Amino acid sequence: MSTAALSSPDARASVNVDRLFLGLALAATAILIVLVLLDGQPTSAALILGGFGLGIAFLKAEFSYTASWRRFLTRGEAGGLLGGLIVIAITSLAVVPVAALAPHFGGAIAPLGPSLLIGAFTFGIGMQLANGCGSGTLYTAGGGSGRMLIALLFFVVGSVFGSLSLPSVLSLGGIDPILASDYLGPWGGLAATLASIALAAILIVAVARKRGASFMPSRTYVLGGIAIGLLCVAVFIAGGHPWSVTFGYTVWGAKIASALGFDFSHAAFWQWPGPKHALAESVLSDSSSLTDFGMLFGAMAAAAAAKPFARAAWPPAKSLLAAGVGGLLMGWGARLGFGCNIGAFVGGVASGSLHGWVWFAAALPGCLIGIRLRPLFGLSRD
Repeated sequence: MSTAALSSPDARASVNVDRLFLGLALAATAILIVLVLLDGQPTSAALILGGFGLGIAFLKAEFSYTASWRRFLTRGEAGGLLGGLIVIAITSLAVVPVAALAPHFGGAIAPLGPSLLIGAFTFGIGMQLANGCGSGTLYTAGGGSGRMLIALLFFVVGSVFGSLSLPSVLSLGGIDPILASDYLGPWGGLAATLASIALAAILIVAVARKRGASFMPSRTYVLGGIAIGLLCVAVFIAGGHPWSVTFGYTVWGAKIASALGFDFSHAAFWQWPGPKHALAESVLSDSSSLTDFGMLFGAMAAAAAAKPFARAAWPPAKSLLAAGVGGLLMGWGARLGFGCNIGAFVGGVASGSLHGWVWFAAALPGCLIGIRLRPLFGLSRD
């Protein structure tokens, strides 16, 4: 920008707004870190910093699972999917063996059954309508997207409804989690997990070749995938389990509902030990919330430092409606499906848990339906 342009009142105001949001993001992150350190939680500070790094990495690389899956389904382009597999492969190098060998670490595991299938399928529809997934909604909202703030709000609401639905859907049955390391040991489990990722990559490339589409991930996606994968490892080491996004949303929604007078004492989900503890304690004791806060502020800082922050006009009402409907579906589906594309797919596969691949297989047809519904809300199928 020229010196003359910068000297205009509008330009100076724009720069001041960007600096304000950058300062707010950095200050909020610093306050959170100080609070958890004063409470004697150094690992919580690491989770906040890990989330902050993830927010920057996702925003700078424009790393979008939603758009990547849509491009694959509509055009056959495979680069984005392969970039996502890079994240999983790097994360699995730490999660599979450490979770099997270290007593205070665990993987992202879940049973196989109707709840997983229904949840993943519903989530797939929602992510295409909202135009963002669990991580995508968070970092784009942090980056200043008003539309994604709407999606995030309804994601939180849907998550609470999902928590109330989960116990009854689980009663439909299923089978216990299937974990590679339980059958093959920590190193055999890692080998099987990496082999499954390689096989998925081969199949994805084969589909792209058959459709005459590009299958090479861009340099930005490769570097972004490596950075995100390493940060996922850091979050795993700090928190003791793979990165999770949507449980934090569920906790936020339940806490707000409780403050408004709703009673969860008779809700089965909120009597389970983990959710009960999370609802009773501060959000600063919930690892998912800490990483979410860090990611939100990291994306805000990156956006404010690199470009005019939140200057885009609000989209049409139909687009906002799609964001709200998509957010509700994602929230409900994430709880039934034991997470989103991060907690269930990335975390599940990186843990050597079969449910991660089942989640992916169920979410893809949901995405297809969501893509076909997008024009109803004025959104392009591409």
